[in-house]
Amino acid sequence: MEVILLEKVENLGNLGDLVKVKPGYARNYLLPKGKAKRATPENIAEFEARRAELERLAAEALAAAQNRKAQLEGLEVTIPVKAGEEGRLFGSIGTADIAEAITKAGVEVKRQEVRMPEGPIRVIGEYEITLHLHSDVDAVVKVNVVNE
Repeated sequence: MEVILLEKVENLGNLGDLVKVKPGYARNYLLPKGKAKRATPENIAEFEARRAELERLAAEALAAAQNRKAQLEGLEVTIPVKAGEEGRLFGSIGTADIAEAITKAGVEVKRQEVRMPEGPIRVIGEYEITLHLHSDVDAVVKVNVVNE
């Protein structure tokens, strides 16, 4: 199925690209999330008419993400938790906990923006957490997990 991308999609293409994707990916992800439209002649003409507006919106989103990155750079967040001997936590710290701690520190961050490829934190220590703010913008925040 051919679709027109309405925004930059990671590992697929940029705004305005005409790409061929599997029908299930288009039906279940790209179309419902508003990231793409079917590549019909009518939709292509409509997209070309709105191209400037969509490019302006994409540029504004990128600028907003870069401003948030500037606010987040150098930020250190401390999360106090209960831990047993040898520094093992009772429970774990996940993306929601980190997003909440960063938001309390003054910068709004969504849970979906927090990247933890190694999984949740289960031991006291200092961690560098990556925040995926935009497809082109990533920020790194230091998170200190300490015993209460």
